Amino acid sequence: MTKPTKHFTRSRLNERRKFLIWPAGDGGPFPWRRTVPQNQHDLARRLGQQAEAVCRHYLSNGRRQGNYWQIGDAQNTPGRSMYVRLNDSPKGPAGKWTDAATGEHGDLLDVIRESCGLIDFRDVAAEARTFLSLPRSEQQPTAPMWTKTLAPSGSAEAARRLISMSQPISRTLVETYLRARGITALHKTGCLRFHPHCYYRPDDNGPTETWPAMIAAVTDLTGKLTGAHRTWLDPQGFSEAHLGRAPVDTPRRAMGELLGHAVRFGVGCDVVVAGEGIETMLSQRSALPTMPAIAALSAAHLSAIQFPCALRRLYIARDKDPAGDGAVATLVIRANSAGIEAKVLTPRLSDFNEDLRLLGLDALRAILRPQIAPHDVARFMALTG
Repeated sequence: MTKPTKHFTRSRLNERRKFLIWPAGDGGPFPWRRTVPQNQHDLARRLGQQAEAVCRHYLSNGRRQGNYWQIGDAQNTPGRSMYVRLNDSPKGPAGKWTDAATGEHGDLLDVIRESCGLIDFRDVAAEARTFLSLPRSEQQPTAPMWTKTLAPSGSAEAARRLISMSQPISRTLVETYLRARGITALHKTGCLRFHPHCYYRPDDNGPTETWPAMIAAVTDLTGKLTGAHRTWLDPQGFSEAHLGRAPVDTPRRAMGELLGHAVRFGVGCDVVVAGEGIETMLSQRSALPTMPAIAALSAAHLSAIQFPCALRRLYIARDKDPAGDGAVATLVIRANSAGIEAKVLTPRLSDFNEDLRLLGLDALRAILRPQIAPHDVARFMALTG
């Protein structure tokens, strides 16, 4: 089936949804999915069994990040606010997706509909059946996706093994990498480790490579390890092109159970600052050295972090992009609903590491100071002068 050329925007698509020809019933953000016949559920399930192949075909502008496919939206716009689950997990079945920027969610039938610009469900079903009838070699050259759910490579246990094989970061390439990015406040970074020869595979068919890597432990509120994050590093050192990361397609990947959990710096208390990246949050700690910080590792995961019982005020380090804005908006609503004061911290450039690296520590302090409650300035920024 030939895909129509897309000359529409998200707003036009949202407007068009009012007139779609779909079954009736309650279907959440996609009203066309209401009272869905069993064969539609079966189509969605079968697509989910080949979730990565579906994503590579219909969401080709995205890329795999751990157990998810990240993309801008269901229309195949480049970006990272939408994530598609690639394997069945306790969180839900493979093929389910959420767009952190808009709150929309759905399954792979929705992806086919949006990416192809289709209207009638009969066309969506026909496209799905066409895809599913392709020879295996054309849609998924390796074993079916359901076999991967049995593999331990992305599990919390695999994360524990990886961390146990790593070493402290002192006097390693990780310390060199962080200092090259302007980060010198490395206190309470026991969650970070160094692995000199961490495996990296470009894709399921590519050869296995080894690169040095920064390994970060992902934990829940009790301190239990739930996953790990890998940042592969360039042994040749820092460059503006790669910012010290290895020259590979996806130099950052996560494994294990990530949703709601985070990389944690410092001991949580009634005030915490949360953001996306490890480097972003370590940059924050350069200016706020005693404020506990958590890195959720992506915009989607930032919007879903769990709140400690003692938390009363949450600072949210914003990344200046659509995914970051969507995550911040969602997190503010969640925090306020839980009785937690939420305050958004906005960088001058694209993120706080860029502020630190390009503008300097004094400038970063000046950027943050008016955004922090006065009593928190005295409490957390006093040691920086």
